Amino acid sequence: MPEEIAKFEQVRVQARAYLCLLLNRSIPNYLPNPDIKVIIDGIKLLKKESIKIEALYVLDAKGEQVSHNISDNKMVREARPGNHSARAYYHRAAREKKCVITSPYPSTLTNDLSVTASYPVYDNQKKLHYIVCMDISLSDLLKFAQPTGMDTIFNIVSKISYTAFSIGLSIVAFMLFYNGITHIFAYGLNIDKIGIEQMFESTILLTLSLAIFDLVKTIFEEEVLGHHDSGSKDIHRTMIKFLGSIIIALSIEALMLVFKFALTDPDKIINAVYILCGVALLLFGLSFYLKSTENRNDKC
Repeated sequence: MPEEIAKFEQVRVQARAYLCLLLNRSIPNYLPNPDIKVIIDGIKLLKKESIKIEALYVLDAKGEQVSHNISDNKMVREARPGNHSARAYYHRAAREKKCVITSPYPSTLTNDLSVTASYPVYDNQKKLHYIVCMDISLSDLLKFAQPTGMDTIFNIVSKISYTAFSIGLSIVAFMLFYNGITHIFAYGLNIDKIGIEQMFESTILLTLSLAIFDLVKTIFEEEVLGHHDSGSKDIHRTMIKFLGSIIIALSIEALMLVFKFALTDPDKIINAVYILCGVALLLFGLSFYLKSTENRNDKC
């Protein structure tokens, strides 16, 4: 189900454009004297379209259903008309005064996930008279909106490639983790023999391992499994964690070099300073990234 909803979000604009085109082609948006019979005759024409429609029905300006369900499903046809004034497809069409499409929701008629395209009909004085509703199951809509053969082949190749990269990066992450652990336990229980340099190196390796693992997790979920439920927030969070881990690892490396060169070769301490300058640049870049994404979210 989450994967179907994610696919719907990818084709939502195209789906709305097509469904609204069908409604507009069969029923004028403005009629001098809107007649329910004319509207019903118009929506019956929609049954001849290639897309499988779950149900078609008409609401009045108050959300009361004024027609029976037009459907190939006997159970849907025999369902009693009711009041739809509490439904999102009624409110949005009446408020926005244009054809709209809902997000997937459990249908009260079939218990399957469905979407509804709702289309308002006005008179010459722009007074709302009716709202035409078209229910389509999510699975049927996605079948109709499937990409072309070339797109499908490209998607398969893309998923295989991302899977291969994920496996490769996972191997690197676990190798870093293994080396970080072995550095710590190289002396067994003789903790007093572990030097500062070994501890620094283990910290760097484990930090990089965690950063790469987080990156692999996001790549695999987004590009292979197609989980986009949280929008771009998870991507931003992973990017921040990844950059933060790199900054921490470089800071530790610079600190370790400062101690090392201060004791053994003071002339080379400038190399540690260069790394610290790189860390400062990364911090500036991360701050800019955080600020820009924050401003973008505020505008949305």
